[in-house]
Amino acid sequence: MGYLQGDKPISITKLLAMHAEREKITMLTAYDSTMSALLNRCGVEVILIGDSLGNVIQGHSSTTPVTVEQMVYHTECVARANTHAFLISDLPFASYGDPIQALDSAAELMRAGADMVKLEGGDWQADIIQYLVERSVPVCAHLGLLPQSVHLLGGYKVQGKSKDAASHMLEQALTCQAAGAQMVVLEAIPSSLGEKITEELHIPTIGIGAGPDCSGQVLVLQDMLGISPGKPPKFVKNFMDGHQSIEAAVKAYVREVKSGKFPGLEHGFAG
Repeated sequence: MGYLQGDKPISITKLLAMHAEREKITMLTAYDSTMSALLNRCGVEVILIGDSLGNVIQGHSSTTPVTVEQMVYHTECVARANTHAFLISDLPFASYGDPIQALDSAAELMRAGADMVKLEGGDWQADIIQYLVERSVPVCAHLGLLPQSVHLLGGYKVQGKSKDAASHMLEQALTCQAAGAQMVVLEAIPSSLGEKITEELHIPTIGIGAGPDCSGQVLVLQDMLGISPGKPPKFVKNFMDGHQSIEAAVKAYVREVKSGKFPGLEHGFAG
């Protein structure tokens, strides 16, 4: 967390260096300027402006209603208060159906303040990833449980549990990397698969329910503060327990990710 002492803002070069040095990367979601400023104070390296805002901000049951215009608005809000963190914005549902549409959508998010865009999907997105990267748009891939595909998946289910499914997901990760992705989020997969993919890639893996061996971790801010309605996913820990403020909870999250204490075995999935 050297940037808290006045170093340069976090860049993709810094994140790749952290990965190479096996320093854990901390990421949390934020959707407004107040939380953006707080996460910066707490030393969070990466802020994700996620389309999870559809659930936790707008009250929808999925992320699919979220639009590019809404993502732009929230990206602008976060960017205004950001001083050091690396900002990643989600490309929302149906906003990257072909390379031209993907570039138009990504350009809006980048102009709003994003340093990188994230898209869901594996090898079938390789052409879009390459098209964006060739046009100077950094890309984070997203594999495993894909929230934008929840209606196809039939719910929020752990992915990659069979041997064939795990092998296919590893191939997808390698394809995304070869296409130019500089980071990949792995969601709700067996911990052993998260470890395998992390070992095989030379780009950072960010886990959310993917085990302790990923290059870093991400949680939805409202989930880790224990204020999301309903039963939390298995991979979530309520960091407000034992802390008197949101800032203290976020600092605890950063410490536990950095030290490897979080996620524990109880937050992972078996293969």
